[in-house]
Amino acid sequence: MSADPRPGPPAPVLRSSPALRWTLAIGALTMVAIGLVLLFLLMQATNNSEMDERNYARLLTINVVVATVLLGAIAWVGYRLLVRLRQGRFGSRLLVKLAMIFGLVGLAPGLLIYVVSYQFVSRSIETWFDVKVEGALEAGLNLGRVTLDTLSSDLTAKSRAAAVQLAETSEVTVGLALDRLVDQLGAVDVTLWNANGTSLASAGQSRFQLSPDKPTPAQFRAARSERALSWIEGLDEAALSNLGGVRIKVLVPLSSTVLGLTPQVRYLLVSRALPPNLVANALAVESANREYQERALGREGLKRMYIGTLTLSLFLAVFGAVLLAVILGDQIARPLLMLAEGVSQVAAGDLTPKLTLQGNDELGGLTRAFASMTKQLADARQTVQHSMEQVDAARANLQTILDNLTAGVMVLDARGAIRSSNPGAARILQVPLAQYEGQTLADIDGLQEFGRAVQSQFAEFLVQRAEQGLDHWQRSFELGGSASPQHGPFDRTLTLVARGAELPDDARLLVFDDISDIVSAQRAQAWGEVARRLAHEIKNPLTPIQLSAERLEMKLSGKLAQAEQAIVTKSVKTIVDQVDAMKRLVNDFRDYARLPAAELKPVDLNALVTDVLHLYDNDTLTVPVRLDLDPACPMVLGDAQQLRQVIHNLLQNALDASESSRPTTTTERSVTLRTQYQSAVDRVRLSVLDCGGGFPERILKRAFEPYVTTKAKGTGLGLAVVKKIADEHGSRIDIVNRMADGIVVGAQVSLSLAADSSAPAAAQHSGI
Repeated sequence: MSADPRPGPPAPVLRSSPALRWTLAIGALTMVAIGLVLLFLLMQATNNSEMDERNYARLLTINVVVATVLLGAIAWVGYRLLVRLRQGRFGSRLLVKLAMIFGLVGLAPGLLIYVVSYQFVSRSIETWFDVKVEGALEAGLNLGRVTLDTLSSDLTAKSRAAAVQLAETSEVTVGLALDRLVDQLGAVDVTLWNANGTSLASAGQSRFQLSPDKPTPAQFRAARSERALSWIEGLDEAALSNLGGVRIKVLVPLSSTVLGLTPQVRYLLVSRALPPNLVANALAVESANREYQERALGREGLKRMYIGTLTLSLFLAVFGAVLLAVILGDQIARPLLMLAEGVSQVAAGDLTPKLTLQGNDELGGLTRAFASMTKQLADARQTVQHSMEQVDAARANLQTILDNLTAGVMVLDARGAIRSSNPGAARILQVPLAQYEGQTLADIDGLQEFGRAVQSQFAEFLVQRAEQGLDHWQRSFELGGSASPQHGPFDRTLTLVARGAELPDDARLLVFDDISDIVSAQRAQAWGEVARRLAHEIKNPLTPIQLSAERLEMKLSGKLAQAEQAIVTKSVKTIVDQVDAMKRLVNDFRDYARLPAAELKPVDLNALVTDVLHLYDNDTLTVPVRLDLDPACPMVLGDAQQLRQVIHNLLQNALDASESSRPTTTTERSVTLRTQYQSAVDRVRLSVLDCGGGFPERILKRAFEPYVTTKAKGTGLGLAVVKKIADEHGSRIDIVNRMADGIVVGAQVSLSLAADSSAPAAAQHSGI
């Protein structure tokens, strides 16, 4: 017995779909893009307050939309997991657990960072606009203003003093005076202007300029009305140009009549450069204060922007955690779910090829190992099934052989209870043994003695087996015989030859066969041999005995007294009569022993019965003979001469039995000859029914044996000859008592003959 060499189908490989890969890639790119956009907006909002103020509403709308989309995505993922769980799909609980674990892993740190960041941002922004910072910036601005004012006042006072000295200076010497004044005042440029805005003289950098900067008419009027005017020039452009170009300019009016007959108003313009460090610090403080005030105005919006960005980042982190939970959970759970589902299928007996996963990781290898194991199990089961099919086929063949065996086969346990039996055993013992399984043979009516004998034989065999090395026992049994007190269910005496052996599991095998026919044939053969020898040994002296008696009577006739003569005559007659009876008996034995083999030819049984009945005249018979012939009877295969003898013997026995019986008024006394066609088996049944007293039980069981008879003067060879002729024709002969209301009303002998299949159907049914 070998396994099926054909390889099973390969295990299918589970591959991720392109749509799923694209979806995951797009989701990951979207998350990265949203993160970059958030970082960019945060940086821009931090560094550009004007853009923050201008685009605050748009940024807030974008944050709300993105947060809503992320929240919807998270809700959708949760809804899908909940639906999957409610549907009871395999592995839903594991996926939900993994999603919750990864969600908590992403949410808990995110919330912690969010709370800390929220507190940090809120407190940091509040510290930016603290009162101390604002006071420091205000003090710095005031310090710068005071310094500039001090420098302007100092230069104005010195310029007035110098103007007093220049008031009486003539135009010829005014140039030298201005040079001394530059050094005296530390100015970079000194210019003398008249009321019309014409430069009269200059010292310092302005002397090299073709058109030096002159004050405006408004400045001239202001200086005349206020007696002195100071201002700082170049401060607005200082952030974009050289800080050294920032100057303090003082315009002082001079009233003098020295140079002309009429009074003349002149103006002294003094320019001094401010220190670059002072200018830079002043500009820095002013710029810081201006930016501080601007941000102070947008403090709440900036706080909301930072907090909104943090909140959106929290949603992004949670969404990323959930998405990661779904992806990683699917990657982790899918092999486990495949294995769990495969184990469930294997437990249910499904050994079809299982899905495997690609990849070089341990989980993929585990799925492939499980699929390989399942395939090996399937191959093993296929091998086992193939072996079981062969065993079942062998068992079916064995059962078929047992069912069709003519011998009886029984399996008994140690106490003799029936475990199993074949139909042959039930047929031989004439008992439905299948109904008695589990019971011992000794518990079945009619088989008590047989069961005890078999059990005793097994016990003796087990004892002798160890001593003599026997492997079986064999013995013959006779059931239903007249010598047995238990006739049982048998309609005739059964002679069984039984053979027993021991089986594994303390079981016993009992095989037996009905050899009654063989014994009967052997008896018939033995009787034939006896008859042949008797005919040879007895017939030879009978003629001399008869002749001697007749000669003795002839010699003594007339020589004896009348009384003695009568005795001699009577004695001779007795001897002659007995010799004739002996001759008839010897002839019967000779006929039984020398019965020739049957020559089977087509015979019309109905015509043969009618022809035999012509030898009997109903007018002279005490019991009439009635015919019941089936017109549908076909031709039969038989020896006409021997069948004629069968009909004659059966009819004569029926007439003798009917005539010797006591007349009754309840039934009509007659002998019936009946033929019947049995189409199911294609045979013709010949029956002879009498109205006699029937046969005793002991005669029924051995009715066809020689010298078994109920007649006082019969030899008992009639039914034996009929049985022998039936055997020659391959026919079964039965004899039963006819019953009516529990009373024996006669006997019936039946003979079944095979129909001639070579004759045309029309001819057969017409009786031709």
